[in-house]
Amino acid sequence: MTQGPILETKSITMRFGGVVAVNNLSIEVNKGEIVALIGPNGAGKTTAFNMITGVYTPTSGKIYYEGQDITGLRPDQITEKGIARTFQNIRLFKKLTVFDNVLIACHLRLKSNFLTAALRFRQYRREEQRMREQSLELIKKFGLEKYKDDIASSLPYGLQRRLEIARALATQPKLLLLDEPAAGMNPKETEELSAFIREIKDEYNLTVFLIEHHMDLVMEISDRIYVLDFGETIAKGTAEDVQNDPRVIEAYLGVDDNA
Repeated sequence: MTQGPILETKSITMRFGGVVAVNNLSIEVNKGEIVALIGPNGAGKTTAFNMITGVYTPTSGKIYYEGQDITGLRPDQITEKGIARTFQNIRLFKKLTVFDNVLIACHLRLKSNFLTAALRFRQYRREEQRMREQSLELIKKFGLEKYKDDIASSLPYGLQRRLEIARALATQPKLLLLDEPAAGMNPKETEELSAFIREIKDEYNLTVFLIEHHMDLVMEISDRIYVLDFGETIAKGTAEDVQNDPRVIEAYLGVDDNA
């Protein structure tokens, strides 16, 4: 059951010189939904994510999170407000352990200041212990406990994906943005990921906004879908609406008869 909008973009546009990567994109993601953003390569999907998460400031338009204008905020400020993301190309601290990757993300919510941390006051020690316990709990939840002391880059690809999502959840988000979470996965792994996204959404009371090329996953788990082509929104609605839209069939789904 949805509970009103958590994220809104109003006519956001991103220009790079003479190139318009995203043009007048208006989306609405309601609390508790799983919403997908799809489209051919180069359609502007990741650029849209980058605007929402503060990597880019839109050339024009506004972005609202829980009714507050977050346009132009830095990525760390946006994360502090409750938006976390993963990336198409996994961005872990590859030379650190699985445990340390998650623990670092937990530090975003650290209340102790530099002085109390440097002098290891009791408040800091309590917080540090709590964060270590939270990190271990997430690692267990994500099936990574036996790898907790392994270097992140040594994990199989699918487990690196899980670790990246675990690290995102360590920041305690309300809105989770997943940029092609099934990239590089085989059909069995993709099916498991679909169930896993639903599971963490319910358990952590998340709203999920994702970019994905695996249409089986998108159509199975999405409450609503937006379709981009050359930076423009060409369709939006339920999976059935999108699948039957002639513009989508021509621009994207129709490229592969099995899509």
